[in-house]
Amino acid sequence: MENTARAILRYAHLSPYKARQVINLIRGKDIATALAILSQIPKKSARIVEKVLKSAIANAEFKGMDIDNLYISKIHAEEGPMLKRYTPKAHGRATMIRRRFSHIYVYLAEKQQEDK
Repeated sequence: MENTARAILRYAHLSPYKARQVINLIRGKDIATALAILSQIPKKSARIVEKVLKSAIANAEFKGMDIDNLYISKIHAEEGPMLKRYTPKAHGRATMIRRRFSHIYVYLAEKQQEDK
């Protein structure tokens, strides 16, 4: 794990389902391709994931890793806590409003150079 850099965003105001839709598009890609893909997606989740990815890139640069040789080795979104509220409905009923949060994890690694 010495050749990895990570960034974690906790309590993002975003449901994990919506975050995973964007995350699945960039999993395993190199960082230049991933940033290009994220910049073209018109979703709030793309902006949030892009911010976390840029943070991971900055962490990798701080650790002295080669920025041009990085790829997304692992990325996932987990479910955070849920705020539960109730809204009144017809005939005296109430339904629950679930405000979902996410924890987004991004791990970057350097590509291994093959000797020939």
